[in-house]
Amino acid sequence: MSLDRIMAIVRKEFIHIVRDRRSLGMAIAMPVLLLFLFGSSLSLDVDKVPFVVWDQNKTTDSREYIGRFTASRYFSLVGHVSTYQEIEQAIDKREAILALVVPSDFGRQQANGRKADVQLIADGSDANTATIAIGYAQLVTDGYSNFQLTKAAVKRGAAPPDVPVEAKPRVWFNQNMRAKDYIIPGLIAVIMMVIAALLTSLTVAREWETGTMEQLLTTPVKPVELIVGKLAPYFLIGLFDVALAVLMGEYLFAVPLRGDAALVFGMAALFLPGALAMGLLISIVTRSQLLASQLAMVLTFLPSFLLSGFMYAIANMPAPLQVLTHIIPARYFVAALKNIYLKGAGPALVMTEAGILLVFALLLMAAAIIRLKKRLV
Repeated sequence: MSLDRIMAIVRKEFIHIVRDRRSLGMAIAMPVLLLFLFGSSLSLDVDKVPFVVWDQNKTTDSREYIGRFTASRYFSLVGHVSTYQEIEQAIDKREAILALVVPSDFGRQQANGRKADVQLIADGSDANTATIAIGYAQLVTDGYSNFQLTKAAVKRGAAPPDVPVEAKPRVWFNQNMRAKDYIIPGLIAVIMMVIAALLTSLTVAREWETGTMEQLLTTPVKPVELIVGKLAPYFLIGLFDVALAVLMGEYLFAVPLRGDAALVFGMAALFLPGALAMGLLISIVTRSQLLASQLAMVLTFLPSFLLSGFMYAIANMPAPLQVLTHIIPARYFVAALKNIYLKGAGPALVMTEAGILLVFALLLMAAAIIRLKKRLV
């Protein structure tokens, strides 16, 4: 393997990238645009749930109970209704996700020391949001119930009742439970997987379509030299994109990087060769820029988005899909970035992911070299 020949291929690719504004725009502008769009719009936080109230009691007790909802940052009162038909209309029009119905005997039941029932109607068309909102409503109701029990005990001159079991949650690594703090690191991994494969998916196919591959065949360049020479420029561009993504996460989305930034780039340096080699392998197999770009998008975006653990917990997936996730390189990059960003993990805690990413890179580069040899024969 000749370093001179590799550098000649590297220079050739850099010249093409600089001259081709579309490739340069894809290499730099697209990761920034995707990170901005997904980072700004994608959120799993459920705040300010719109709800309507039908207060049939209209007493101090009912107002105090409803006030606990309006005082919470998780709920937003959008109106009062007086019939079930109005509740149905509000939910059908997506003006409200929840409806709280306080019965007419709410205050009297409490005054008599009996249990008072309230009705909570939820829009189940968005099951995830409805489930979370019902959980919030249950917490508000439990807090109000404990307050009423304590007030009644004090009024009788008795000691406040003891709670048999009291959970005091303590959140590690993401104390504020901000969705962006774990979405952005995973998003960086997914975007870099897609962009890296797209960039190199056009390289060899472009050589065949423009007829320059025949010229390369007349030179002493070996397949391994051609692969390495074509990957090197995009590897450097990929590291530059990672730097942009880290800066955007820090200053645009206020996502703290608790670990070492050098470790982030170290993991990226192991991940990018595999992602780039995958795109190059697709380009070698298809020989068509259009087909290669479409195939690269299908083979990278959907698996990385759905099966990497970025959006959905792998442990909750069906067993066959859990097995399938082991061949998704983005899974290990996502896990490593989340550990570094959220937990401040050091090299020892991401060693497994680093080893697997290295193996993936070597396997995909070997497959690209072997396939290119067969194409040249």
